[in-house]
Amino acid sequence: MYRNRFAQESQQRQELWGVLCSHFFQRWVPEDAVVLDIAAGHCEFINNIRAGRRIAVDLNPDVTQHAAAGVQAYVLRSDDLAGIAEESVDVVFISNFFEHISREAILATLVEARRVLRPGGRLLVLQPNVRYCARDYWQFFDHITPVDDRALVEAFAATGFDVLTNIPRFLPYSTKSRLPSGPALVKLYLRVPLAWRVLGAQAFLVATPTRG
Repeated sequence: MYRNRFAQESQQRQELWGVLCSHFFQRWVPEDAVVLDIAAGHCEFINNIRAGRRIAVDLNPDVTQHAAAGVQAYVLRSDDLAGIAEESVDVVFISNFFEHISREAILATLVEARRVLRPGGRLLVLQPNVRYCARDYWQFFDHITPVDDRALVEAFAATGFDVLTNIPRFLPYSTKSRLPSGPALVKLYLRVPLAWRVLGAQAFLVATPTRG
């Protein structure tokens, strides 16, 4: 399903994520950090972020083919990160995933993310925000759970996270929507938060494990 969905835009997505990582996400990722990309898919984020150690996990075995040189790829469930030690990761990244799984699986995934994060670590979540894309949210057959930024805040609190940043409207809904095309336009979009309020339909949240 995913191979067919993204086959015609693979290069475009790699270029897009290269810009997103270098001009936005990198600010939350120290270059010596251990970074874990949960449900990494085609590895667009983890292949483009700079870090001391990069780890990709996905239930789809194809993740091992998409991971770039220097990225450790494992075929694992998001709610059972076997082999990844407790408090061994500085940054966990999750993108466009929670809409594909049940509420119970979302909570279990967050529990695992908290387990592997070091104290003071960061959880970065990029997620279609059903508040702003309800008309198109169900255009994909595998979307089963509606999620918005307010629900994520509650899920974070329930699994031991404090929210540091909540941007309800950040990126457009998908690469098939009105996202500016081309590296120069994407860079411009990232520099103009006012445009996010018009075009943004994905939320971006940053959280950290609750102390104590």
